[in-house]
Amino acid sequence: MALGPRLDLRQSQSLVMTPQLQQAIKLLALSNIELETFIAEEIERNPLLELESDGGDGPDFAPPADAAPAPEPSETGTDQVFDGASATAAESLDADFTSETFHHDSIADQMGSADGALGMDGLSGPMGDGPDFDAFAAEGPGLHEYLMAQADQALAGHDLLLARALIDGIEDTGYLREPLLSISQRLGVALHRVEAVLGVIHGFDPAGVGARSLGECLSIQAREVDRCDPAMAVLLNNLDLLAEGRMAQLKRICGVDDEDLADMIRELRGYDPKPGLKFASARTEAVVPDVFVIQKGTGWVIELNSATLPRVVVNRQYHAELGTGADKGTKSFLSDCMAEANWLTRTLDQRQRTIIRVATELVKHQEGFFLRGVEALKPLTLRMIAEAIEMHESTVSRVTSNKYLGCARGVFELKYFFTSGVAASDGGEAVSAETVKQRIRALIIAEKPDAILSDDTLVELLKDEGFELARRTVAKYREAIGLGSSVQRRRQKAISARAA
Repeated sequence: MALGPRLDLRQSQSLVMTPQLQQAIKLLALSNIELETFIAEEIERNPLLELESDGGDGPDFAPPADAAPAPEPSETGTDQVFDGASATAAESLDADFTSETFHHDSIADQMGSADGALGMDGLSGPMGDGPDFDAFAAEGPGLHEYLMAQADQALAGHDLLLARALIDGIEDTGYLREPLLSISQRLGVALHRVEAVLGVIHGFDPAGVGARSLGECLSIQAREVDRCDPAMAVLLNNLDLLAEGRMAQLKRICGVDDEDLADMIRELRGYDPKPGLKFASARTEAVVPDVFVIQKGTGWVIELNSATLPRVVVNRQYHAELGTGADKGTKSFLSDCMAEANWLTRTLDQRQRTIIRVATELVKHQEGFFLRGVEALKPLTLRMIAEAIEMHESTVSRVTSNKYLGCARGVFELKYFFTSGVAASDGGEAVSAETVKQRIRALIIAEKPDAILSDDTLVELLKDEGFELARRTVAKYREAIGLGSSVQRRRQKAISARAA
């Protein structure tokens, strides 16, 4: 066999991810709030892009007058490369959306209307109280700043420096986890001096801050209200027995009767086990829905939240003015900016239509949920939606990521509607796992203190209701919704009954 150079001609296919296609895929996974940030960056970079001055008069489509179910757009899905030369798309993107024809036709424009539409932020309903202006108030001082201010008034000199070092080691929950011996060795200070300064911090507000254990935290709070008598001190030193529900042993070692033990437990329940959390620095952010679903007659209206959806336009007049008499380099730059601007507007338009298509199909599958609640939730997978709208499963996954749906029953993440199924014992239609979880929660909440339901009992009760589940599946669902075992619930109910 001879060795030598030669030329071969081969034909093959490969998928090339262009930067524009990568951008289109990236935009699908962004929420409206994240999209607003992205567009702001693009406008700053591209002089031909600008936000529409009137912004938010309505969505890019009008709800049908007869309230029929929202039609499915016939545009090509995002699985395919966008046709940049589409004249029809370009004409539709250049349409004047500021016309009076579109005024107040959007769900987002109907703030507290009589037909039950949601407010612009998706948080106020027909009987809403309006925006909560307290949510816009400036944040108060954090836990560490609050403790530092008290230390500045109570201590001075080296003790103040030591107090600041101890406060820096306090967690957001209010506990000091680092051992005092380690702190004294690290700072080169005598252990008794560290303990003395920590004792001063224990007197700071909130009561219980700087504690090294739950028992010490509750003891500090008990001393604050002058309730740390010998019996209470013994109880605080044996919290493990209280957690296990060993009341007889607690009564014996505390030297109290049933009534006194119940009073002490009731007192403990009024203390704060994590006093530092009231100064938590993280603010709770309200979730703004990306999609609205409103019932109109016998159908549904589905649209994007135009209040948080920025509308971008291409300033063609500015392009023409800059291109007049410009040199070759400037014209090349303007040409690139125009191409990027046109691509971005088409991508945004396609993103909106894709979200609407997915949301429309989701409402078709889960219409029972919107009418009757979580008990009517059906099993649903990304593949089922993808096959129905003829898109790839990964595209549906991106569309449903980081996006929320607002309806009359509240605001839900789109991922919430995709649940696994549980087979019916009578061979009927499968039900959603969320429905089973809700039923398990209802059964446990309704149980009596003297008749705690075990997992085996739950299996039998659910089987009588048509749910065929194994014991380990019931245990998994019970733990997923944050409910303890029958032994743990029995102890909790016993402690609650004594403290009542």
